[in-house]
Amino acid sequence: MNLKLYVGNLAFGASEEDLTKFFSEAGAVQSVKIVTDAYSGRSRGFGFVEMASKEEAEKAISLFHGKTFMDRALIVSEARQQKKRGGEFKGRRDRDR
Repeated sequence: MNLKLYVGNLAFGASEEDLTKFFSEAGAVQSVKIVTDAYSGRSRGFGFVEMASKEEAEKAISLFHGKTFMDRALIVSEARQQKKRGGEFKGRRDRDR
């Protein structure tokens, strides 16, 4: 099992510090990252929590999946491997054609 957890349905006002405190109930939290919009800087409503051990990650899933945090029911699961984004940037096409 991966030690990194996906945390969805986050309240937009939740901070990384709030999540660290909340998930520390399950064990040692290594890192927390809330994903934000590149343009507005506003939370996108999900993030990732990395736990110190596999057992603590499993405990966090069982404790927090469906549990209410800041008036929202959390979705907590094992994070999937990030897909490699393919494709090449071709640049502007020639408009004189």
